[in-house]
This record gives sequence, structure tokens and C-alpha cells, in this order.
Amino acid sequence: MFTTIDHVGVAVADLDEAVAWYRDHFGMEVVHEETNDEQGVREAMLRVSPDDTGPCVQLLAPLGPDSPIAAFLDRKGPGLQQLAYRVDDVEAAAATLRERGMRMLYARARRGTAGTLVNFVHPKDAGGVLVELVSGPH
Repeated sequence: MFTTIDHVGVAVADLDEAVAWYRDHFGMEVVHEETNDEQGVREAMLRVSPDDTGPCVQLLAPLGPDSPIAAFLDRKGPGLQQLAYRVDDVEAAAATLRERGMRMLYARARRGTAGTLVNFVHPKDAGGVLVELVSGPH
């Protein structure tokens, strides 16, 4: 079902500060940045490998106090928020997981970063981990 790990999402309070920290300490550079009003976040994708292949680290900062990332930060503080797997078809993967008894957060996939489609497995059905399914452009 999964083709690779797409990215690991990290909740942060201040995106610019976090981007600078990852750049200065780990040498990572931003390959994509956007504001996603539907998800309530400002986000940056940082490439881990220098040859532009493989998974990214996604930094997620809330747009406002009612953003899901703001709620995460209030409950748990900054840190790992999600593990995202790349799939060929989000809707097909979600249907398979539903058949296996897992709840998805959305009835249909939504717009993700850089024109992708995404859906999430409820963390209570995935060992306490928020699992994101990602398909589409990159």
C-alpha cells in the first residue's frame, strides 16, 4: 500500500524560527513553503538528503488559535506531530484501511502541500500515531 515515507511532520510555534534552526543545526534547506488556510497552517518542507530524493521534514506552524496545530502545541508542545506515507491513490488506500477497521479523519481526501491529496488515519487506530496518506505531485 505504501510506496515510501513521504515526510515527518513537526509542530512548531514559529515557522521562521524553526526553519532557521533546522538550517543552522542540520544543514537542511526549504524546498517548498506555503500557507494552507484549509488546514490552518503555515508550512515548510525541508529536504533531508542533499540530492533531492527521499523523505522530507515538514514544519507546521498554526495560523491561529483554532488551528489543529495550535491545539496540538497546547496539548503536547512542539515536536513530532505526524508520519506521512506516500501512496499511489489516497482514496483507494483510505478505502482499504476503512475495510480493515480504521477510521479516517476525512470522508474524502483534502488538498495537502504542493498540490498533493491527503487524508489521515485516526491516531487511536494507528497505535497513537497520526498517519497521513499522501498522493499526487511533488
